Amino acid sequence: MHDTNSTEKEIIVKDQLEALVLQMYRSNILYSEGVREFKKRFILTVLQENKGNQCRAARELGMHRNTLSRTINELKIDVRQLRDGVKRPPRSARPVTLEKKVVR
Repeated sequence: MHDTNSTEKEIIVKDQLEALVLQMYRSNILYSEGVREFKKRFILTVLQENKGNQCRAARELGMHRNTLSRTINELKIDVRQLRDGVKRPPRSARPVTLEKKVVR
């Protein structure tokens, strides 16, 4: 069940999407080009929100990470740019964690 605010937002998004589709159609953009650009923008946005983390992005997109990875390659998205400044610290700077071995 949706609240009124959610329904209003859905209507606004739908109206914006319809206007965009009409604009693309009148600009003679092919269906395949429009779908490709939509996929690229949608995936880029989710990747940016997750700082380039493909596992989290795939989960939010509702797809397997291998499918996302393949799609990223097909769309020629450079994930490295999204990860800028989000690098793991060197081992020497990481906190030491002692792992317990599971006895079987």
